Amino acid sequence: MSGRVHKSILNAEVNLLFYFLSLVLVFFSRKVFLDCLGKEFIGLAGTIGNILGYLNLAELGIGSCISFFLYKPLQSDDRDSTQEILSVFGYLYRWIGFIILAIGIIISLFLPVIFASASLGLGIIYFTYFTFLCSSLIGYFINYRQILLAADQKEYLVAIYFQSARMVKTAIQIFLTLSYHNLYLWVAIEFVFEIIGCIFLNWKINRVYPWLKVNKNNGRQLLKKYPGILKNTRQIFIHRIKDFVLRQSDEIFIFAFTTLEMVTMYGNYSMIISKLTLLFNSVLNSVGAGIGNLVAEGDKKKMLSVFWELTTIRHFVAGFICFSIYNFIEPFISLWLGDEYILDKTILVLFTIYIYIANSRGVVDSYNHSHGLYGDVWAAWAELIINVSVTIAGGLLWGISGILLGKIVSLLFIVVFWKPYYLFSAGLHLPISIYWNGTIRYYVIFAISFIVGAWATTIYPLSPYMNFLTWIGYCLTGISVYLLCNISLLYIFAKGTKDFISRLKQMKK
Repeated sequence: MSGRVHKSILNAEVNLLFYFLSLVLVFFSRKVFLDCLGKEFIGLAGTIGNILGYLNLAELGIGSCISFFLYKPLQSDDRDSTQEILSVFGYLYRWIGFIILAIGIIISLFLPVIFASASLGLGIIYFTYFTFLCSSLIGYFINYRQILLAADQKEYLVAIYFQSARMVKTAIQIFLTLSYHNLYLWVAIEFVFEIIGCIFLNWKINRVYPWLKVNKNNGRQLLKKYPGILKNTRQIFIHRIKDFVLRQSDEIFIFAFTTLEMVTMYGNYSMIISKLTLLFNSVLNSVGAGIGNLVAEGDKKKMLSVFWELTTIRHFVAGFICFSIYNFIEPFISLWLGDEYILDKTILVLFTIYIYIANSRGVVDSYNHSHGLYGDVWAAWAELIINVSVTIAGGLLWGISGILLGKIVSLLFIVVFWKPYYLFSAGLHLPISIYWNGTIRYYVIFAISFIVGAWATTIYPLSPYMNFLTWIGYCLTGISVYLLCNISLLYIFAKGTKDFISRLKQMKK
């Protein structure tokens, strides 16, 4: 277990380091690029990136499927099976790459229509489009082997090589942009450093796995040996379609039922929340492959013990984020942009509920993935239908509140109730009462901690709307009381908390 924990910690540390480094660089570089290259070109690059993002749906979820099939051979050091599975993966990814290339070329025929209102020349539009397209194809034709690092809990190597290359790329782009203001040069640097990152990462893969020999030409024949890959891929694809549609539909529905001004106001809240959740997810998502390896060992007692440890962390983080968003985002928005950008309180309440469910679900999702439980295709369709139906009805009646209500209702039925039942019945083969006996405690603890922390903010003597200094004092007061109450209650009543604290003490030693 110590090796698995060590790898998880290393992945988390590296992801956290690059999160903060890239965050600083992104804010600074965006200012430079906007000033020197113009809003229209940055908008062009972003739009092309989104167009190509849709093409990635052709990936079908094969990457997630392959990572599941790699857990067992990696855990047992079965090198032959590992090579065979990667050969299948390389074969499938090669065909997906050809499909994306073909669709990409067809879409390029319509670029003059898509960007008809742009004042930029077709030369830079096509150059940017095909450069970005080629960059995205690198992962399908060359860089597909990096999935082995993810399944083997070595994501930190991917982060080190790719994130380092991207940071150096951004620094060079800043320098060249300030010196030459050349659009073609900026785009070319994007592609060059994708190639550089790819070269160094593949060199490292060869060093870490010198025995690895992948033959994509044998992939078609080997696919018959692993029929479960195509079966699971078809199931995962439905879930990916559902996630993609729901993730991309928020602002479209808001625009449809309200106004562009409301889209902007909602976007302000979403940006703050996404940055906060990304900070924690960069750490929490680092244990995914570790869970896969744990499940591959087959020790049910250990699986359940780790499940409650991770669930404790997830609910602690989800509660902290929700308490902070509900109590502190309104004065922050007021100081940052002005009172006119503050949304209705009902929207904030619904936002908070949605955030808690979305951020506390991760452990069940990871365990379902590690058990290969994708067969509940009906659940993906049900979540999509419930979400869209309630969103349309609620959007017509209540605007943004109705849209958020659609997200919450669909999550309650599928994520809160069905997914844990599916895991415990089909994966862990344990009574679902075990899950609810532990999970209900987290909800009660969060509610009590939230009320106590919110009360503490009411006795703070200064208004958080005065300036950022009083806002910081207001935040520290509420957070301190909330954390004291929450951690105490978790330690006394919640499953997994004491085991997690014991693990922290061991890690410290």
